[in-house]
Amino acid sequence: MASTSLEQLTTSYLDLRWHLNPVDASAAGLVAHDGRLGSFTDGEVGEHAAALRALAAAIEAFDLDALDDEIDRTALLNEIRFTVHYFTVERPHQRDPGFWLSHVLEGLYQMLAARDRPITDRAAAAAERLRLVPGFLERARETLDRCPRVFIDVARGIGGGGRALIDEVAKHLRPADDETFDAACADARDALRHFDDALTTDLTETATDDFAIGADAFNYRLRFQHALQPTATELMRYGRKLVEQVEVELASMAEDIAPGTAWPDLLDRLRGDHPSVEDLVGTYALEMERARLFVAERDLAAIPDGALDVIATPPFLQPLIPFAAYQPPGAFSADRTGWFYVSPPDGTGAEEREQGLRDHCVHEIPSTALHEGYPGHHLQFLNAQAQPRTIRRLLSTPVSVEGWALYCEEMMGEQGFYRSTEEHFLQRVALLWRAVRVVLDVGLHTGSIGFDEAVRLLEHHVHFAHGHALAEVRRYCAEPAYQLAYAVGRRELRALRDDFQRAAGPDYSLRRFHDAVLAYGGLPVSLMRWGMGLG
Repeated sequence: MASTSLEQLTTSYLDLRWHLNPVDASAAGLVAHDGRLGSFTDGEVGEHAAALRALAAAIEAFDLDALDDEIDRTALLNEIRFTVHYFTVERPHQRDPGFWLSHVLEGLYQMLAARDRPITDRAAAAAERLRLVPGFLERARETLDRCPRVFIDVARGIGGGGRALIDEVAKHLRPADDETFDAACADARDALRHFDDALTTDLTETATDDFAIGADAFNYRLRFQHALQPTATELMRYGRKLVEQVEVELASMAEDIAPGTAWPDLLDRLRGDHPSVEDLVGTYALEMERARLFVAERDLAAIPDGALDVIATPPFLQPLIPFAAYQPPGAFSADRTGWFYVSPPDGTGAEEREQGLRDHCVHEIPSTALHEGYPGHHLQFLNAQAQPRTIRRLLSTPVSVEGWALYCEEMMGEQGFYRSTEEHFLQRVALLWRAVRVVLDVGLHTGSIGFDEAVRLLEHHVHFAHGHALAEVRRYCAEPAYQLAYAVGRRELRALRDDFQRAAGPDYSLRRFHDAVLAYGGLPVSLMRWGMGLG
């Protein structure tokens, strides 16, 4: 366990975090803030940033003897520094209407989906949150200014799903003895409509095209969010080189599978192999279970208790989940169930359904299943949330989380999980996509690549349809230093495995390495390396 002083300071940090963002507390499985929404006005954000700075000074002042405590303290300080930077430099509460909308919708969704609270408690909390929505969105309108146009476009797509979500809350959580619940739902729907009107009028009139956070802010994220030493410039070089390497590999694999066929043409042909709409969810579920059994039989990693339910995405979530998504259990939740949502094509015509099903190619489902389930996200989250140290249960960086899942795609291939060259080929296509993401992530946010060029690069290298590429780039604009996490995390973990194997010598095993990594939860790979004594 961490030292008492560090645990106390961690508790102080969490008190501040939950106060600013009670929806995060609900997602973590804590019920005390279930009836609240956060407040992100300039004044309140400023007060929170000042409190975090003072807490960081107190954390730095403590003398700690144990290496694990030093590692956890570093992770906590980095988290605090990044949070302060996020709100004072990047300023999402001022620039991104989707930041406010997502907070509302996540807060309501948590009450609808949580299994570890009695339905009466969830209904009461949902009612309280619904009543807060109009005032919350009014403060959003007062705070937002000069929003990037691309953020407004993304937010427009969220509102319709929000009204459908409120309908679901009204259907499933209406308390029998609360006559004001219907009025609260109606007021919340109206508030969303008014906010959507503001997106197309007031906010559009003052919109800008300046979505990039800039090289300095990007490098700050690399250092403190991810604890990475390479700069944006160095990662751009890595991304470009990886794109070239994987494209050569794909050309060679295509020649083996279908001599004389260019790899994009082979990809187009293979995407025609997919389950029917009726079999889609079941196919994913079977592959999830096959991956779990493979991990257990090969003794690749510990599998803690915690079911993974594979279900069709509820209609109210489909605007937010066009393809598929994983949702972990809360870090402190009694319910250990994770969810994997699969969104069947929503087109009514045969051609639209066929086009949508091509995103669920049978040769790609195995790598997706292991990425999201075993030994990927679900297994990693279950292991992290079983750790006795609060920091390792809760804090993570996408470089370690997405990096672990992409590393697992490759590692499982090395262990013989893929049943055909076609399955291996589709995994390498996925790696190419992640390599291109490094280039676009760095380029978009440091100003070396513009929006339209980024769309063209996805169309050219990964052969996305224009609409798909457009949606991807919009998301990349809103999530700086996230898209690079997959390929960069894979690289960091592969290098760590090589060094671990050299140090362990004859005592090395893949299971031993994975146990060592998973013991750190989702902390940065550089902190794992420090803890393992590998420099």
